[in-house]
Amino acid sequence: MITYEFSEEQEMLRQSVREWAAKNLTPRVQEMEKNKEIPHDLIKSMAKMELLCPTVAPEYGGSGFDAVTAGIVGEELGRADYTASTAVFYLVQASWAYLFDKYGTHECKSKYIPPATKGDAFIGIATTEPGIGSDLANMVTTITPNGNRYIVNGEKNYISGVREVKQYGGGHVTIARQNLQAGTRGMTLFFLPLGLPGIDITEDEEMGREAISTGGFHISNVEIPKENIIGKEEKGFYIVHEGYEFARAIIACVCCGAAMKSLENGISYIKERNAFGRPIGKYEGIQFPLAEHYTKISMLRDLSYKALHMIDLEKEGKASRMEVSKTVAMAKMICATWAMQAIDDVMQWQGAFGYNKECPDQAAYRAVRSFTLAEGSKEIMKTIVARELLGKEFITYR
Repeated sequence: MITYEFSEEQEMLRQSVREWAAKNLTPRVQEMEKNKEIPHDLIKSMAKMELLCPTVAPEYGGSGFDAVTAGIVGEELGRADYTASTAVFYLVQASWAYLFDKYGTHECKSKYIPPATKGDAFIGIATTEPGIGSDLANMVTTITPNGNRYIVNGEKNYISGVREVKQYGGGHVTIARQNLQAGTRGMTLFFLPLGLPGIDITEDEEMGREAISTGGFHISNVEIPKENIIGKEEKGFYIVHEGYEFARAIIACVCCGAAMKSLENGISYIKERNAFGRPIGKYEGIQFPLAEHYTKISMLRDLSYKALHMIDLEKEGKASRMEVSKTVAMAKMICATWAMQAIDDVMQWQGAFGYNKECPDQAAYRAVRSFTLAEGSKEIMKTIVARELLGKEFITYR
C-alpha cells in the first residue's frame, strides 16, 4: 500500500499559507468577485510568499515544490477563496509552468518563467478548441516549420488567464497539429506569447470563478522561434498529459479545501439555527448527510494526496505513467461531484440565505461546478480508469 505523510516543513507551509490567506485573501474575495479580477497587489503578495509557479526550479525563480507540497497550497487556497479564482490562478501556473520548466528550452524559460514567479506575467495552458472538447485528434490549430521559425494558425477557447496575459505579459503552453496525417502522434507542444502580431484575444463570462478571466484567441500566421518548442516536435500529445495530470490532482485538493470549508460553515450554522425549539443540528435529517459528506471528503482528500504522491514517485522511477494516470483520474472523477453534493446540502441547511449572493457557499458551488469539466471532464476520467482496468483494447473511441 502506498502511504505518505506530511513533513514538518509541509505542515509549516500549510499553516503559513492559511494565516496569509485569512489576513490577505478571504477579506477581499467579495471585492474580487465584484470587480472580476484578482488585484495586482494581491498577486504580488502571492509572489512574495513564493506561491507563483512554485514547482519550477530555483534557477528560474521557483521553489522546486514537489507535487504533494503543491497540492497543500491548492487546498488552502480552495478553503480561503470561495470563488476558487486564486486557486485557479495558482494551479494553472503550478502545473503548466512545471511542464514548461521540465521540457522547455533554457532560452525560452529564462525569458518567460521568472516574470511569472514575480507576479509580472502569467503562464497558462491552451489546448481546448471550439467543438472538440477532449478530442484533441480533431483540433484545427496547426504549427508549420518555416526555416528556423514556425507558423501557427488556428483558434483556442475556454482558456484561463487570457486577460491576465494581456495585462501583465506571458503566454500559454499550446498544442497544435504539425504532421496532419499522424493524428495525435503528430502534435507539437510550444509556448505561445499572446502579445505577438496576429493574435486576437476574446473574453467570455462564466457562471463562477469571476476573478480570473476565461476566453480564447484566434491565431493568424503567427511566427514563433524554434526555442519556443517544448519537448520534441510531434511528441506534444505524450508530454501534455503530464501537465493535465498534475493540474487534475491539484484540482482535487482545491475541491477538498472548498468542500471542507463549506462543511465548517454548515456546522457553525446548524449549531446556532433553531427550529421547533431546538438547534437544527439535532435532527438526524441533517446529522446523517453531514456525517456522510465529511467521510466522503476525507476519503477524497486521501485519494487526492495519494495521486500527487504517485506523481512524485514517478519522478523517482517508482511508479509508471499508467499508474499515475489511473490514480489521478480516480480523484478528478469524483472530486467536484462529491464537493458539490456537500456544498449543496450546506446551502439547503441555511434556507433562503443559502441561495443569497451574500452566502459564500453558493459561490463555492458555482466555482466547484467548473471542475467537472476543467482539465478533462469527469466522463473522460471514467474512460481513463476503465481503460487501465480493462486494457487498451477496450477503449471506446477505437
